[in-house]
Amino acid sequence: MTAPFEESRRLTGPNLFFASSGAVLEAPLTAGGFEAAHRRWDSLVEELRRSLGWPEGPICARAHASGVTLAFAAPEDQLYAATEVNEWAWQRALEESSHLHFPQPFAPGHAALWDQGSAVATLRALAASEARPELMVLLKEAQRKHLPAFLDDDTLSLGAGCGHEAWPMAALPPSEQVPWERLHGIPTALVTGSNGKTTSVRLLAAMVAAQGWTPGYTSTDGICVAGELIETGDYSGPMGARSVLRDARVEVAILETARGGILRRGLAVARADVALVTNVSPDHFGEYGIHTLDDLTQAKLVVARALAPGGLLVLNADDAQLAGQGGLQSSTIGWFSLEDGHPLLLRHRQQGGATCGVRGGELHLHWQGETHALGAVATMPLSAGGHAAYNLSNLAGAALAAAGLGVAPATIARVLAAFGANHQDNPGRLESWRFGGLTIFMDYAHNPEGLEGLLNVAIASRDSGRLGLLLGQAGNREDAAIRALAATAALFTPDRIVLKDLDGYLRGREPGEVPGLLQATLEAHGLTADRLQIILPEAEAAMALLAWARPGDVLVLPVHGLAARNALRTTLDRLEAAAWQAGDPLP
Repeated sequence: MTAPFEESRRLTGPNLFFASSGAVLEAPLTAGGFEAAHRRWDSLVEELRRSLGWPEGPICARAHASGVTLAFAAPEDQLYAATEVNEWAWQRALEESSHLHFPQPFAPGHAALWDQGSAVATLRALAASEARPELMVLLKEAQRKHLPAFLDDDTLSLGAGCGHEAWPMAALPPSEQVPWERLHGIPTALVTGSNGKTTSVRLLAAMVAAQGWTPGYTSTDGICVAGELIETGDYSGPMGARSVLRDARVEVAILETARGGILRRGLAVARADVALVTNVSPDHFGEYGIHTLDDLTQAKLVVARALAPGGLLVLNADDAQLAGQGGLQSSTIGWFSLEDGHPLLLRHRQQGGATCGVRGGELHLHWQGETHALGAVATMPLSAGGHAAYNLSNLAGAALAAAGLGVAPATIARVLAAFGANHQDNPGRLESWRFGGLTIFMDYAHNPEGLEGLLNVAIASRDSGRLGLLLGQAGNREDAAIRALAATAALFTPDRIVLKDLDGYLRGREPGEVPGLLQATLEAHGLTADRLQIILPEAEAAMALLAWARPGDVLVLPVHGLAARNALRTTLDRLEAAAWQAGDPLP
């Protein structure tokens, strides 16, 4: 018998369905007749909320290619109970509408499917045991004072960064003992998109620091405060955001906000000053009911739900999805583009809106009715001499977002002129080395659009030498997405491709399964077997390309594991310092 649902979880912040906390459940369509079941689920949720004394709020049922997602708003202090309500209501609705029967533990604490009166009593007891009225008093007062509040299972913090205080959830103070007069929020930016998030976050942090403020930021590489990397790993979800917002040094927070965190838990913040969406491209389809570009765009645009009145939503006019859906947003929008004369930018400026784009080889920021020339893009290190179009887009988006945070245009221009010249500015993103007769690029490039942009930069840098490529993909991508990555690589006919696993990203696949799929696709696109090699560990695969290389070659190294990336960076720096030449034995 098909299980009634696949996953049930809390929504702790603004999310795809509504701008508050709640519960969400993922169910397969094969569980029964959806239409009748979802109508009954809806009515049962309403009945149970009234029985539990919960306030009214949104109730959402979303059908998609792999099933249905069911979500409803619930009090922040009773979200575990809300997941139980969701599960009971859906199973009961299925049994009533489809005459299906699901095995259920007959034990204390489990709401009885066969007896609604008994189930209500059980759920009421569960909700009462979880309820924290003293917490809700503090949250309500913080909301009244327009103060940010962040909570997890252990801690409540009121205010943010240099204006916050925190208490253990087991020892919350009464409202009159909270030093409300000392608490305040800090300027906060959310950054999301398919490509360019981490580069944009680091650019924004550099601009904030150059303005004289202390930045704290999160990314897929870690948490950084005041220029110090304090945690490594993927912190692009709510946990990383809370860490930055609870650091007393932070005066401005810049939070990379990944799709996964948005869909799993919702946003970490309910109030932000700027939200930047870099672009939207096919990726991660099949997870959490996201199957189309429209679905993914709506997920990325959840960041707009957190914008404070007057906050700025920064969108890419060159992205067809954002250009199409951006106009549906109620937020104040700033548009950026590779063309300052883009029709959307022209029309937006005529209406008094903010824009940033390239004109005559220079980046122009139009902000609060004034135009600011930010410098020649070809001289900006991140642009790779103007060849890295995707980084030009990142530069324009970050400049507009920085203006929204209050950074002066002159400061923005100064950072754009220098950022990326040092390897430490943007590690793992379009880093380059030129030594031993080789040109080497290391980047994250994790999807077809990112890989195509990187390979275009490499081709523009090549004279008559060969092209070598490192290629791999995370195991949680659909087969079609993996094939699309290989097809993109094949367009550039590399002379050698070393196929790898992504260290720590097998995610349900067998070792070598993804490289095998990549190899089959590359061969189907005409690359002969003598050009292909499989070496599973990332660092070893990269070293194999170095051993293959000869003077004049260009090597493109998308490296994803943080340990492998750091090891490779150290190796390249040592080879350069030792005046190693391509073709010589590797030390």
